[in-house]
Amino acid sequence: MKNIRNFCVIAHIDHGKSTLSDRLLDFTQSVAERERMDQQLDDMDLERERGITIKSHAIQMHYPHTDGEMYTFNMIDTPGHVDFSYEVSRSIAACEGALLLVDATQGIQAQTISNLFLALEHELEIIPVLNKVDMETAMIEEMADQMIELTGCAREDIILASGKTGIGVPEIMKAVVERVPPPSGDPKAPLQALIFDSVFNPFRGVIAYVRVMNGELNKNDNLRFIATGSVYEANEVGAMEITPKPQDKISCGNVGYIVTGLKTSSEIKVGDTVTLDDRPGPRLSGFEEVKPMVFAGIFPLDNDDFEPLRDSLEKLQLNDASLVFEPETSAALGYGFRCGFLGMLHLEIVQERLFREFNMDVITTVPNVTYRVTDTKGNVSEIRNPAELPDVNHRSMVEEPMIYAQIITTTDYIGAIMTLCIDKRGTLTKQTYLSPQRVELHFELPLAEIVFDFYDRLKSISRGYASFDYQPKGYQETDLVRMDIKLNGENVDALSALVHRTKAEYIGRGMCKKLRELLPRQQFMIAIQAAIGAKVIARETLSAMRKDVTAKCYGGDISRKRKLLEKQKAGKRKMRQFGKVEVPQKAFLDVLKLD
Repeated sequence: MKNIRNFCVIAHIDHGKSTLSDRLLDFTQSVAERERMDQQLDDMDLERERGITIKSHAIQMHYPHTDGEMYTFNMIDTPGHVDFSYEVSRSIAACEGALLLVDATQGIQAQTISNLFLALEHELEIIPVLNKVDMETAMIEEMADQMIELTGCAREDIILASGKTGIGVPEIMKAVVERVPPPSGDPKAPLQALIFDSVFNPFRGVIAYVRVMNGELNKNDNLRFIATGSVYEANEVGAMEITPKPQDKISCGNVGYIVTGLKTSSEIKVGDTVTLDDRPGPRLSGFEEVKPMVFAGIFPLDNDDFEPLRDSLEKLQLNDASLVFEPETSAALGYGFRCGFLGMLHLEIVQERLFREFNMDVITTVPNVTYRVTDTKGNVSEIRNPAELPDVNHRSMVEEPMIYAQIITTTDYIGAIMTLCIDKRGTLTKQTYLSPQRVELHFELPLAEIVFDFYDRLKSISRGYASFDYQPKGYQETDLVRMDIKLNGENVDALSALVHRTKAEYIGRGMCKKLRELLPRQQFMIAIQAAIGAKVIARETLSAMRKDVTAKCYGGDISRKRKLLEKQKAGKRKMRQFGKVEVPQKAFLDVLKLD
C-alpha cells in the first residue's frame, strides 16, 4: 500500500488536462508507440470532435522512482465544464491527491475555484501546476502569485509544466510520490469498495469501477451490493490500464474494475458500497447527491420505441450518474420521460449520445421546473409540464421553487452579474469579499430563471470567470402563465412553456423569431405565433417558397401575368388549408438557446 498513489487532474475547461495526461502516459510508457494519439483517455467520438472531456477516465500507470522503488499510480482525468462537475466530485471521492492545473495564459477561472474547494472538502493533497508555460503569452509570475493567493502554497511548491512539450513531467511524477499520501485502510478488515463509475458492455454486462477502501477483492468472491441488496459473483477483477488487465485480486487502497456478468443496469448504482456476502462490512458514506438544474421531456419519435428508450436511458445513466429520469405522458407526443440535467450542454450531449450509441431519435421539450398549484378547493398538486396547469378559474395560487445562489467572481464583474440576477427576478441577500480581488455574492433566485440562458449569459459577462452553486430554498407564490407556440393556428405541444407573466412577451418574441430562422420553408406561408390562452402576444411569418410562374410571359397584356399569379395564390391557399408543418428535431433544441 505504501507504493500506491491515487490522484486526479482538476482544472477549468481547456486548461490542458487531457494533453498533460497524455505526457504522463508517455513518460511512464503506459501506451505502446503504435497506439499513441492525442486525447488518449477521451474514448468518445464526441469528446474528440468538441475537444472537451465529458467523462472522467481512470488509468493505472507504473513509475520507477529515484529511490529505486516501483510505484503504482491510479490517475483520473476529469472534465472541466461546469455541466460535468458531478464527474469531478465522484473522482475526488476515490483519491488522496489532486493536480490543480492553471493555464499560464488565462489564470485562475471559475471551475478552478469550484474544483479546488471540492478537493479541500475531501482533504485532498493539492499539487499546484502552472501549465502552458512554453507559450509566448504565458504570464508565469502573475499567475504564480494568483495560485499562491488561492491555495496558500509556497512559491517553490508550484510546478511549471507544458502538456504540449512535456516540460515539468518528471517534477510532477516526483511530487506525486513525495506529496500525495499513500491510501489508508486495513487489508484484513471486511471488504469495503466504493463504486465511483460504471459502464455497460453489450457482451460482458455492467462493468463497475471501484476503489477498495478496506479489505481485499478477489476473483470469484460472492459480492453484495449494499444499496440494492443484490449478490453476484466477481467473474473477473483487474486493473484499468489502457486495455483492461485481469488480475487475481484488487488490493486494499487500489483502484480496479469488476465484471459480474450482470445485465440489468438498475442493479448497480454509482456511490454504492461493495462488500463480501459472507463477511459484510458497513456502508461507506458516498459522495454528494446530484442536483439537476434543467428538466426537459424526452420522447421517442415512434411510440413503439418507448421501452427501447427506457433501456437506453438506464444504460446511459450507468455511464453518466448525473442523469435522472422518470416516466411522463404528453397529449401530443405520447409516452416519454421527464429528465433532469446539470445544464444545457449536458442536455445536448445526452441527446447526441442517445442517437450515436443507441440509435434513438428523440424529441426534446422546452426545459422546465416543478411548480406547486393550489386549486379553489385547497388541494395542492405538483405540475411538471405545461399541459398539467389548471385553467385560471380553477386555481387559487401557483408557487415556484426558489434557490439560494452563490456566485464567486472577481470585482471587475460585480455590476454586470448583479444586473443579470436582478433581470432574472433575483434579490441580493449577501456580499462578502474573500480577498481584494474576489467577491462572493448570494442571491435568492427562482429556479425557473436559471433554466433558459442563465449559464451562458453568466459565463459571457464574466468571461468565464464566475463559479455558480445553489441550494434549494422552498416555494414562493408567483404569477405563472402557460405560453403556447402555434404554427398555422395549431399548438406545438413540445414547445409550450410555463413562464412568468412579465417575461412571457420577451420569451414569446424570441421563440417565434428563432423558429422563423430554423423552420424549413414550405410551399405555403406559415404563421408562427406565441399565445397566452386566446391572446396572441407575438407573431412571425415564414414566407412560402414560390415558383416564378410568370417567367414564360415574355410579352403581351398584364392580365396574362395577373391570371397566373391569382391561380398560384389559390393553390397556395389550398395547400395552407391541408398542409402540415413538421418541426425538425434540431429546431426543438436550438429554439431554447435564446439570446
